[in-house]
Amino acid sequence: MLRIQNLNLPLAFTEKDLHRAAARHLKISTDEVSHVSLVRKSVDARDKGDVHFVVSADVILQDPRAEERILQKNRSVMRTPAPFVLKTPNASFEERPVVVGAGPAGLFCTLVLALAGHRPILLERGRDVEKRTEDVLRLQREGTLDPQSNVQFGEGGAGAFSDGKLTTGTKSPYQHFVLETFVRHGAPEEILILQKPHIGTDRLKPTIASIRQEILSLGGEVLFEHTLSGIDAPLGQLRSIFISTKDGEKQLPCTALFLCLGHSARDTFQMLLDASLHMEPKPFAMGVRIEHPQSLISRSQYGDFATHPSLGPADYKLNVRTPDGRGVYSFCMCPGGQVIAAASEPGRLCVNGMSLHARDGENANAALLVGIRPEDAKAPGPLGLVALQRDLEEAAFRLGGGHYLAPVQRVEDFLEGRSTKALGSVRPTYLPGVTPSDLRECLPEWLLENLKSGIRQMDRQLRGFAHPDAVLTAIESRSSSPVRLLRDQSGQSVSIRGIYPCGEGAGYAGGIMSAAVDGISQAMRAMEQAGA
Repeated sequence: MLRIQNLNLPLAFTEKDLHRAAARHLKISTDEVSHVSLVRKSVDARDKGDVHFVVSADVILQDPRAEERILQKNRSVMRTPAPFVLKTPNASFEERPVVVGAGPAGLFCTLVLALAGHRPILLERGRDVEKRTEDVLRLQREGTLDPQSNVQFGEGGAGAFSDGKLTTGTKSPYQHFVLETFVRHGAPEEILILQKPHIGTDRLKPTIASIRQEILSLGGEVLFEHTLSGIDAPLGQLRSIFISTKDGEKQLPCTALFLCLGHSARDTFQMLLDASLHMEPKPFAMGVRIEHPQSLISRSQYGDFATHPSLGPADYKLNVRTPDGRGVYSFCMCPGGQVIAAASEPGRLCVNGMSLHARDGENANAALLVGIRPEDAKAPGPLGLVALQRDLEEAAFRLGGGHYLAPVQRVEDFLEGRSTKALGSVRPTYLPGVTPSDLRECLPEWLLENLKSGIRQMDRQLRGFAHPDAVLTAIESRSSSPVRLLRDQSGQSVSIRGIYPCGEGAGYAGGIMSAAVDGISQAMRAMEQAGA
């Protein structure tokens, strides 16, 4: 089988169009092509007068003996790579391995350990992510959000599954395993070929539940409302852990602990610091959510093709430099989505974004983030940046007026330095509601100035980005972890053997795919150590 890359096809292309384009590229007749299948599809919108798809395809010839002749003559063609097969090392753990956190790192770490026959135990401090998603949406509608109810997206690792964007800049053989696992458990098959795969909150909930059932069927155990509360590691070697449950605390023998905490497990970070687990502050980013009419974004990106049924709502990815070197960039862009609550502590407010699979909402939203440096910390020590997060989240909560209402400001008012008294044509999607405000009252001056510079520059890259009625919602403070749990080449903590920091919360990933891949990688490293 041969693989062709970078075939240009019209937006309304058919299977016959693909078949003819493949034959033309191979310089053979269509009769010599037995079958063509898509393996990658992306949109090329650089020329607004010629928006089209760029695809890669696998081709089966009627006469396989012709492959060698084509490969010798056409250097733009390659043999189709062999399918990736996950092979786990032989290993034997002293005790059942324990995974803490049911986000992408934790879920895939647990799955791989279960596939290898190690009967892992998965601990998640919150409730079943499917029920939590339903609860948070209900509480948003009712206006009764309460972080102490432990259902917010921001609590622990499950927050990363609120939307299901699988775009990543990392390269790993495990990526296709992650995608195939999602599809096998109910995610749309299109994620296998799209350059920017997206599942959507509505499709993701049952997919996660199905993966969890596979773990259970393989002998694994999933324990919700179980919190890691302590570790026992005499002489720097893990021997057992303490777990807090609704029925009290218990001790569990453990010699392999995978910390897939998520970036918001602040109490667990403090517990680990007190237990002498080595960690350090990590650069990350904070800012706001910006909302535009989706029609404006699609028109800016696709021109007259904006309403073409083959395209769907447009997204964007913007990155600019600022005078102080921090930079401003868009992140977690949600076409046709909504801004959601991500609070996880009483009296503190932060927001995130999500979209359903259809992405058919009126607004587009994205995080608009400014680089945060360790020297910005509000307190000394590894958790100094957590203190900064908390201070700004408290300020946003106060400015919103309490009850988890979010402070918002029109872009024009923000750029002109005046308070927003009334909103314009863009209706905020955040629930339980918003308070027109002046974000100067909750964000530091250096962050504000970077955002202003970023918006003005991005407007030159994407027409309409500085739309006067676009809405800024504060505060997006959980883009990634503000701390890194230090590990060595074996994947273990540099200070406590037997502990394997994983994923985004540990400071080694920046999204669903990279976190899932890191969870798999850490499971493989641990098995290699156990089999040595």
